[in-house]
Amino acid sequence: MGNRIGVISLGCAKNQVNAEQMMYLLREAGFEILPSVEGADVVIINTCGFIDSAKSEAIDNILAMAALKAEGVIGKILVTGCLSQRYQQEILQELPEVDGILGTGSYGYIVPAIRQLLEGKTVSRFDDIDAPVDEVGRILTTPEYYAFLKIAEGCDNRCSYCVIPSLRGKYRSRTMDDCLYEARMLAEDGVRELLVVAQDTSRYGIDLYGERKLPELLRELCRIEKLHWIRVHYLYPDEMTDELIDVIASEPKIVKYLDIPIQHVNDKILKKMNRRGTRAELDELFAKLRARIPGVVIRTSLITGLPGEGEAEFEELCQWLREHKLERVGAFAFSPEEGTPAAKMDYPDEEIAVHRAQLVEELQSRIMDECNTARVGTVMEVLCEGYDPENGQYFGRTYADSPEIDGRVLFSAEHTVKTGSFVPVRITNVFDGDLTGIVEEAAL
Repeated sequence: MGNRIGVISLGCAKNQVNAEQMMYLLREAGFEILPSVEGADVVIINTCGFIDSAKSEAIDNILAMAALKAEGVIGKILVTGCLSQRYQQEILQELPEVDGILGTGSYGYIVPAIRQLLEGKTVSRFDDIDAPVDEVGRILTTPEYYAFLKIAEGCDNRCSYCVIPSLRGKYRSRTMDDCLYEARMLAEDGVRELLVVAQDTSRYGIDLYGERKLPELLRELCRIEKLHWIRVHYLYPDEMTDELIDVIASEPKIVKYLDIPIQHVNDKILKKMNRRGTRAELDELFAKLRARIPGVVIRTSLITGLPGEGEAEFEELCQWLREHKLERVGAFAFSPEEGTPAAKMDYPDEEIAVHRAQLVEELQSRIMDECNTARVGTVMEVLCEGYDPENGQYFGRTYADSPEIDGRVLFSAEHTVKTGSFVPVRITNVFDGDLTGIVEEAAL
């Protein structure tokens, strides 16, 4: 019986953490985790199933593995994650090359599932998606200097366009002790940038402690000596309290980069989306953030083509972006997901939604160019992520850039810069959307 495992993880950082946990459990059970899928006795495809593009990516990967299986390059195929949770019957019926599926409540069953597959059995298991979060070790798949800390699972927000609660269950916070213990272990292992993630980080603790505990958790994380940057993702606007804003503003280790998904600004559309809050409240929040957190970089995600969005509502969104000049914006065309209330509403056709997303991206590109140009001449702390021998430059990120999402800084230095170290870089130019610069030797 073989023991070689290949792993493909798709989708968000939260899904990546689940893949890392499965790898840990398998390694502890004596399996070998391969650096690529070639030669694997079992390939695990940990999927996303959130929107059409994610589903397509997952299916493309399954079909690619099916082709390798037919050629004898790999053995069995196990599909895990959101796609398998969402399409429990369809995957095995319509993709006969797949040998097994596990739901999002069954990651802890990975070892017996693999053993069953290697014995020639079919696996199909779906445990309770509302069960408490398992505390499991991880094999990091990120570079050694940064890692994700998932502080909760599931979501209670029930936005009308979103399937996440039906795939990931109700909101369940991890205990603060468990979060802090993992963060300390990550820091001891060399992690310098910790990215705090959940479907909604700002709600952390309400289910366990009866009150929002993110401010307290962040303060405790800042006391971990070896952590240098703490980055917080997915803060819901209506959950951002004055206490949370004060902690972010006052703690030097918390990078002044806030990921706040708002999706839209038109009141009618926000109500149809079942989003709490109004445009006026968003305006008030962002004005408060700008005033109380100097240099703050705000990222948001928007959906175009939502039910109720006509030309007037879309223009309102664009005008809002011109006024607020958010530094980071991701735009996505509305995808009517079966099983959601929004899928039953009237909405613009897909072509219009896609075109509007492109218009937002063009508008945002100009805003980002302005932001980047304003950085020229300043000195910024940069996390070095490597060296490109082709152009003879190092590359890295500032506090304004989250890994795998935002831009980077290309820079030169008179001395060797170690990957994972922080250096002061004087920004000298903007090139193709990225910043360029040179290490400020005098500041070292």
